[in-house]
Parts: sequence; C-alpha cells; structure tokens
Amino acid sequence: MKIAQVTDLTAPFAIRTEVFVGEQGVTPAEEIDGMDDACLHWLATDEEGPVATLRVRVMGDTAKIQRVAVLPRARGTGVGAALMRHVMDELRASGLRRATLGAQTHAMGFYARLGFVARGPTYDDAGIPHRDMDRDL
Repeated sequence: MKIAQVTDLTAPFAIRTEVFVGEQGVTPAEEIDGMDDACLHWLATDEEGPVATLRVRVMGDTAKIQRVAVLPRARGTGVGAALMRHVMDELRASGLRRATLGAQTHAMGFYARLGFVARGPTYDDAGIPHRDMDRDL
C-alpha cells in the first residue's frame, strides 16, 4: 500500500462520492463544500488502485481531519488506520500539536483506537449523527 499527499483530487473525489453520496446519501452539494482548496489531501492506494482518502484543514497548531473515506472493498484491511497514522505522523512532524475531527457516531470506536477522545454532544451533519473527538499529536 502507498500513502501520499496529493494535489490532484480526482481519486479523492471519486472515493468520497462513492462513500458519502452513494452509500450514505449525502447530497453532492454538502460533500463538495468549497473547502477543498483550503485543505491538504492524502490518498491510499493498493495494488488495485485508490482505496482511501482524507483531507486536513490546518487551523493554527490544530489539524482538523475531515472526509475520511475507505472504499467498501478495503474496509477491515487496516488501510483506514494506516492512513490516519501516516497523516498524524506527518502533521506532528510539521509542528502541529493537536488533531480534531467530527466522527460519525458509528465510527467513534475506530477513532478511539487511534487515541481520539470524544467531547461535547452528538450533532447532525448532513443527516448523519456526529460527535467531536480530539487528541494530541
């Protein structure tokens, strides 16, 4: 598996569209929110092609991790955790101190295993229950 920061968003958009729009029913307007140009993007690729992506919006010394998406064929393989660990290592090396994210509530266990701690109430984002989670980098 290869993980790299990317500027060509063709593959990340395709993964996000399949996962968020196709599977989860998020509208295309909510998914492509106009913030991508202000974010850093990573892509995980296996021998069959792109399988996972995420983006990061840097806010001071904090990284807001967003749009974490893994294609169905790669779920359960560890690619999502590998992508998250790789990105957090790069963010730490760049001098960022904290990571935050809005976790879909069904995925909170995944993020907790990566060291994230929930805070605040559950809220609705694009019709999906979420909860904020944070960790030091």
